[in-house]
Amino acid sequence: MAEIWLTQEEFEKRKAHLEYLKSTRTLEIAEELKIARGFGDLSENAEYDAAKAEQSKNEYDIATLEEELRTAKIIDHTALSDDKVHVGSKVAVRNVSSGMEMKLEIVGSMAADPVAGKVSNDSPIGGALLGHSVGDTVPVTTPGGMIHLEILDIH
Repeated sequence: MAEIWLTQEEFEKRKAHLEYLKSTRTLEIAEELKIARGFGDLSENAEYDAAKAEQSKNEYDIATLEEELRTAKIIDHTALSDDKVHVGSKVAVRNVSSGMEMKLEIVGSMAADPVAGKVSNDSPIGGALLGHSVGDTVPVTTPGGMIHLEILDIH
């Protein structure tokens, strides 16, 4: 499994969602199963089958979240330096060929949201920028072809 980088806020959200799945959602599914059992013959009971499938999905989601939280690395913004790009860095870059400037935040894959400018450290752009400094021009292989990004600022 790839490294999972989370901010403290993202970690807490996942922890709260895990608690919801383990408590509230588990009880809701148990009630659905109880009601479905009341419909009679379980071999032809679509409601029971649906509730059992939901129970399996919930258990899978719980196991997945527990593993993510157990192995997650928390991004400590106070420990980051501005001399090189790290997971958690906010970076201003310029596409050398088009001149277009972008502000990006390098985040873990679980927090990626390209529309909001949050690119994963596992993405072509995020991965290419890691470890580089202001003034560096970084070649990036994207699905659309090779681009070169100049790092303007890191904070």
